[in-house]
Amino acid sequence: MKPFTESVIRIIKQIPSGKVMTYGQIAKLAGSPRGARQVVRILHSMSKKYNLPWFRIINSKGEIAIADEETRAAQVIFLKDEGIEVVNGIIDLKKYQYHPE
Repeated sequence: MKPFTESVIRIIKQIPSGKVMTYGQIAKLAGSPRGARQVVRILHSMSKKYNLPWFRIINSKGEIAIADEETRAAQVIFLKDEGIEVVNGIIDLKKYQYHPE
């Protein structure tokens, strides 16, 4: 596994319940500031294998970026179950964004 992929998985696993991070934020912390799309691919291909909390990852506007209606609805439910307010598919990043040390 590539070091970037390992870093992305480690970062995602550290996001606490009730918090979110953006694709770009994770990419930057993992060492590739322009690697947001790579984060998307890692989530898509490795979430089940590594039991990643995929639903805690949103886009830089605070929006749920998943197009598939069923998966999008599941993401909203999972976020709300953790106490995160989702209004019209948008999460308040000032309130819920996680910033690791």
